[in-house]
Amino acid sequence: MLMKADASLVQIVDTATADAARRSGDWLKCRPGCTQCCIGVFAISQLDVMRLREGLHELEQSDPARAASVRRRADESRQRLSTQFPGDPRTGILDESDEDQFEDFANDEPCPVLDPATGTCDLYAHRPMTCRVFGPPIRSEDGIGVCELCFDGAGEDEILAAELKIDWTEQEEALNGKVEKSTGRHGQTIVAFAVGIESPPL
Repeated sequence: MLMKADASLVQIVDTATADAARRSGDWLKCRPGCTQCCIGVFAISQLDVMRLREGLHELEQSDPARAASVRRRADESRQRLSTQFPGDPRTGILDESDEDQFEDFANDEPCPVLDPATGTCDLYAHRPMTCRVFGPPIRSEDGIGVCELCFDGAGEDEILAAELKIDWTEQEEALNGKVEKSTGRHGQTIVAFAVGIESPPL
């Protein structure tokens, strides 16, 4: 039931992102092999964790060797990051009371789901929401943000014309709440704690 609801949400997000990409035209430089947004740790929700683990389970059925590589990279990443992890390194849950601490954490750490040989995501169809919306201009409390590789030289009108309209956040938050209630795990984590061999069970 939760996976079906998530699939519907993903379809909404992907449709909106595809529309923003179309409006972005040549300003959008995102291509397979561009890994700028795959370097540096970022917070993911328990909904993202559920989706990633479902994708990894499917990969274990179709390509066990690749799945084992993802788990190995995740465990190696978690071991590197545990000593300075801004949260509980046993559970992987971030301490969200100190956002500044997280901003300076592991900015050079590659995502363990990134295949270093191909520069592509091994769980692309199941990637977190942050990954799905990265690229097109997106509005936050700090204004409109864009990837530093995209929209280089673009004017404000061109950037605003390509803005990704985010109108699914309430639906996403509600579904994440249901996942947290179902799993008993609350709060955000990072990819390395979501898909490693020794990841806490859902």
